[in-house]
Amino acid sequence: MAASRTHRLAGIIGWPVHHSRSPRLHGFWLEHYGIDGDYVPMAVRPEALPAALKGLAALGFAGCNVTIPHKIAALRLIDEVDSLARRIGAVNTIVVSEDGRLVGGNTDAYGYAASLAEAQPKWRADAGPIVVLGAGGGSRAVIASLADRGAKEIRLLNRTFARAQALADEYGNPVFATPWEDRDAALADATLLVNTTSQGMVGQPALEISLDRLPRRALVSDIVYIPQETPLLRSARQRGNPTAGGLAMLLHQGAPAFKAWFGIMPEITPALRSAIEATL
Repeated sequence: MAASRTHRLAGIIGWPVHHSRSPRLHGFWLEHYGIDGDYVPMAVRPEALPAALKGLAALGFAGCNVTIPHKIAALRLIDEVDSLARRIGAVNTIVVSEDGRLVGGNTDAYGYAASLAEAQPKWRADAGPIVVLGAGGGSRAVIASLADRGAKEIRLLNRTFARAQALADEYGNPVFATPWEDRDAALADATLLVNTTSQGMVGQPALEISLDRLPRRALVSDIVYIPQETPLLRSARQRGNPTAGGLAMLLHQGAPAFKAWFGIMPEITPALRSAIEATL
């Protein structure tokens, strides 16, 4: 499918990509604002990513989203990367410029901050220690978002400690790597626990962690949005912790990308949320 002079085309590249609700999200906005355009899912194997990205301009794409497992690899394959995406070390949004150059950015950090503000408007990143689980592209965006908002101590844990240590070394203060086996103890005085791993997603095993040491006032966040309430969020809610799910992050990160491709900053409305929830 190639775009005409008036038709605007965007999409999402991932492997797999069938689970993504981004096509439904952007499709809702395209219809709501009466825009002549499409947003399509594109399943691309890792070895085919360079060729797929090179083909965007030729096919008339305005740009695309990039999701698992391509967010880090895409950064090395495009022509230009903005300062935030460069600092995060991952790209989730690509814009095709008029001359065909691929320009990368990252809207995940914005989306994550907006999701926390929506769930707990009074929560502050500088309120105390934060525990982040996972060291992939999503983790990088979450860490950048929290650090930019004043976090003073981010305890980073990953099943492979070397990856956590490498990311902590890359970021420096306030990120500190902690062994995965110490994840229960790391919660003792935390004000926020964030899961950025795929554990708890539909088809994946639940995250193995005990919340016994986590203060009940601490916010528990999961960037997974299928299911909306992961086992981690359910456990947190049942013990009285406030929670923030991944759906809000999905909605908010999509808005600036939509504006970059289609020229309108879309609203996050109850009707939009209901439309996406109906597909989960």
